[in-house]
Amino acid sequence: MRTATLGPAQRAESLASMAERELDVLVVGAGVVGAGTALDAATRGLSTGLVEARDWASGTSSRSSKLIHGGLRYLEMLDFALVREALKERGLLLERLAPHLVKPVPFLYPLQHKGWERLYAGAGVAMYDAMSMARGHGRGLPMHRHLTRSHALRVAPCLKKDALVGALQYYDAQMDDARYVATLVRTAVAYGAQAANRARVTGFLREGERVVGARVQDVEGGGEYEVRAKQVVNATGVWTDDTQAMVGERGQFHVRASKGIHLVVPRDRIHSTTGLILRTEKSVLFVIPWGRHWIVGTTDTDWDLDKAHPAASSADIDYLLEHVNSVLAVPLTRDDVQGVYAGLRPLLAGESDATSKLSREHTVAHPVPGLVVVAGGKYTTYRVMAKDAVDAAVHGLDMRVAECVTEEVPLLGAEGYPALWNARARIAARTGIHVVRVEHLLNRYGAMAEELLELVTDDPTLGEPLPAADDYLRAEIVYAASHEGARHLDDVLTRRTRISIETFDRGTRSARLAAELMAPVLGWDKDQIEREVQHYEKRVEAERESQRQPDDLTADAARLGAPDIVPL
Repeated sequence: MRTATLGPAQRAESLASMAERELDVLVVGAGVVGAGTALDAATRGLSTGLVEARDWASGTSSRSSKLIHGGLRYLEMLDFALVREALKERGLLLERLAPHLVKPVPFLYPLQHKGWERLYAGAGVAMYDAMSMARGHGRGLPMHRHLTRSHALRVAPCLKKDALVGALQYYDAQMDDARYVATLVRTAVAYGAQAANRARVTGFLREGERVVGARVQDVEGGGEYEVRAKQVVNATGVWTDDTQAMVGERGQFHVRASKGIHLVVPRDRIHSTTGLILRTEKSVLFVIPWGRHWIVGTTDTDWDLDKAHPAASSADIDYLLEHVNSVLAVPLTRDDVQGVYAGLRPLLAGESDATSKLSREHTVAHPVPGLVVVAGGKYTTYRVMAKDAVDAAVHGLDMRVAECVTEEVPLLGAEGYPALWNARARIAARTGIHVVRVEHLLNRYGAMAEELLELVTDDPTLGEPLPAADDYLRAEIVYAASHEGARHLDDVLTRRTRISIETFDRGTRSARLAAELMAPVLGWDKDQIEREVQHYEKRVEAERESQRQPDDLTADAARLGAPDIVPL
């Protein structure tokens, strides 16, 4: 099938098209759930629009632990249904829907007590594997295994010898969350959806009690559109209550934001061939392999300050370092931390105990005619949430609509990926690009890597790495603006790539060249390039300052010192 291009011209066409005729479904919010909902609706044959106030996945969906997992700890809470559902989705993503983006990752669970803990934890991991296999989608991952202490220390030499008496090793999966969402949006557009980022809903259109669309402001161009739709889906995550307030309805539940922060450290700071999962007094702590880095996370604290830019405080960073250092033979210090990012989990909170408990489960409601709300949930089960949201919207449509088919719809780049992966040495020889870089492209774009290689053929300088961020080719910066909807430098350095958390300078040394590569695609002049670079540098400094502050209030104030960029 054809791929979809999300460049400046396509964005303008999408906004104009959405305003021209009534849609069947308009989705508000392009995190993973909103993007998934747009894909679900479009693949049922519904005319579909998707609008996002900022960038794809700019909220929670770019700031997760980057795991696709069943939720091993939910077994301990006896939430078998949630684990079973998530394990099925994990298998689908690994094997059918996105094998180019979702990859297996091993975890070691250190045991600290002889006897009973191995039996207890081992039974849980065995059940985890059995539930996965029973769904018919677990054969792509190795089974768990029991390790002695000496074997565990060979696998993870970073651990203190007295930190464990043995260990269990099991497998889950991981992805680049923001890249996944961008691919999801492109897939929805390839199936006929219209999508526009930097398009903010400022209010809902009403006919009596019924919601019949939304007023959408083009944040880039300054115009305003009336987009009419038979059904509107509110998929705005932690902003759900704010969006609902536009129609004066909160419904039977509200969404509470819980902050989780993560540290990114270089791979050589932790000597291990496997990820780690550790218990804390409140939850679990993950040490996750991430290319040439590790991700260490996460925390779980209430957050009622700025939702767009949750800030990590010095206390948050100290908490993670203290807990991970409790098991590391060579402790991490502040100087080892390359990047820090904070995200907000959208947790359901009921108006009463009878309505909803605080939960990772999701809820779909129809608070007023014409408006569906989907909230809660976890990244792994986005497809189920999207299906439930569209099912609810279909009830309000006066037409026969096909059942959900997304279980059978691979994301763009999946088709042909295994064959290209097998041919990667030949591709490297043909293009003159090192095979390691070809692998990098295939694991980020799948079969669409051919489109980047064409850019390099047309302009060989784009095959060179970006200075100070040499994991990425210059072609990836151009492609982000021309094909993936990136509108600003921040979009590219923070979400299309992960330069902002994978380099000690947090992308400031790469910023100017990246902006110059984007400029021809987006029509920037020298003044706009300068504004983009200055804005990015101010954002980085504000984040650094927030991470020096002692608590949430002072960290939030420091982070807000760098306002969002507004085009002139």
